[in-house]
Amino acid sequence: MTGRAPARRDGRERGLTLVEIMISMAIMALMMMLAWTTIHSAGDARGNFEAIEDRNSEVRVAMARMVNDVESAYLSRNENQNLDNRRTFMKGKNDELTFSTFSHSPMWADANESDQTVVMYHVEQDRRTRQPALFRRELRRTSNERFDSEPAELDVMLGGIEKLEISYWDWKDKDWQSSWDTTKVDGEKDRLPVRIRIAIEDKNPRGDTLKLQTQARLLMQEALQY
Repeated sequence: MTGRAPARRDGRERGLTLVEIMISMAIMALMMMLAWTTIHSAGDARGNFEAIEDRNSEVRVAMARMVNDVESAYLSRNENQNLDNRRTFMKGKNDELTFSTFSHSPMWADANESDQTVVMYHVEQDRRTRQPALFRRELRRTSNERFDSEPAELDVMLGGIEKLEISYWDWKDKDWQSSWDTTKVDGEKDRLPVRIRIAIEDKNPRGDTLKLQTQARLLMQEALQY
């Protein structure tokens, strides 16, 4: 076979008509459009998946930092018990938690600091993005002054969150509580919860509201006394 079109009776070779060319071009354009749509959709799906995974990673890192701080929480009776502001305490609400912990890491040699610190987690509006954000406030050195009057490091742990929920497991009542206060006689004086449950509601880049939850198991529940 030569691969050539059969010759017409008048001796001329048969070519493509204008209609056949237009049909071929339409078919080719349709195939190119389908291919472009497939590639574009695959690219969008990959971008959305990566954005969702990046956001989930940010939430997990923030929660892991909270767990690390909470698990090192402690109380101590080795201070003046009559002072209004104790150096070691835990005051927690459903959306806010302030506590003394051993999780501080001095960043400079010969710094007048130890591993003892006071950390606060709370949600408020970020001035830069004007969206709710999870903030972490940490003292460099503990003192008997009011926590909110002391200079401290303030960092945004997670921006754009919907809600923060904290609950406290009381081993005496064997139930979750929405608050905890070790500074009040009628509260949970000189004792810490066994576990603290942390839940964050967040919207992923696709707009879906997700709730991620974890628990921190405190290493010490009773106040230290030497």
